[in-house]
Amino acid sequence: MHLKIRHRTEYRYETPVRYSIQELRLTPPSVAGQTIDKWKVSTPIKASSSYDAFGNLCNIFVQESSYTSMMIEAEGEVHTHDAYEFIDEPKAVSPYHLLQQTHLTEPTPEMLEYFSASLPKNNSIEEVLELAAAVQGTILYFPGQTNFATTAAQSFAMKSGVCQDHAHIMLGLCRASGIPARYVSGYFFAEESPNLASHAWIDFCSDIDKGIWISVDITHACLIDSRHIRLAIGRDYYSAAPVKGVRSGGDGEELSASISISQIK
Repeated sequence: MHLKIRHRTEYRYETPVRYSIQELRLTPPSVAGQTIDKWKVSTPIKASSSYDAFGNLCNIFVQESSYTSMMIEAEGEVHTHDAYEFIDEPKAVSPYHLLQQTHLTEPTPEMLEYFSASLPKNNSIEEVLELAAAVQGTILYFPGQTNFATTAAQSFAMKSGVCQDHAHIMLGLCRASGIPARYVSGYFFAEESPNLASHAWIDFCSDIDKGIWISVDITHACLIDSRHIRLAIGRDYYSAAPVKGVRSGGDGEELSASISISQIK
């Protein structure tokens, strides 16, 4: 598919922000399944670019003059096709590092007991997809009840969440089963479900020695396909977040984000 994507994030504040640092992971890489035709990230002031430990392209900018509103925009065109297997570059983060739990993914004993019958005994696609289906049936998709700071344990306790929560629970369960797994942030093209445009899923390592990873969409309990556009990978949402930052001042924050994805015929 040939897709046009536009991602706009706007912040407004009741009182001025005195100082802020923003870190963006808004540039999709050219990897298996996607080719970037053109892409642009627009920021209020010039940003510096670098690659993080996971190979994500990061744009960072610092605002030292006060402001009460800020706009960040990313847009471009991507060609996609079905692909769900990814092979690490030689300098990639070790899969063993991705066996470590984080605050957002740590499973509780209750979670492990609940999913015990579905926990993978090996890192085969079939067994991991079986677990994905169990997580999808248990955690009902319900926007608005969770946010970026919600942990896997909290989402499990509510038995509801969104794609980010599905991914965190799946990461926790895979890692507890001895399977390296990483968080993937990205976009999902579905004309009938625009609320899913901002999306998240996981990669699990099917061959540690060769650095082979398989991408699984937990919300749809399937391998990823041409509808998915990868942005960044990390240990959890926080290390792969499209937009994050810190600020001094700026009470009464109001955040609005919009993503439009259309197919170019």
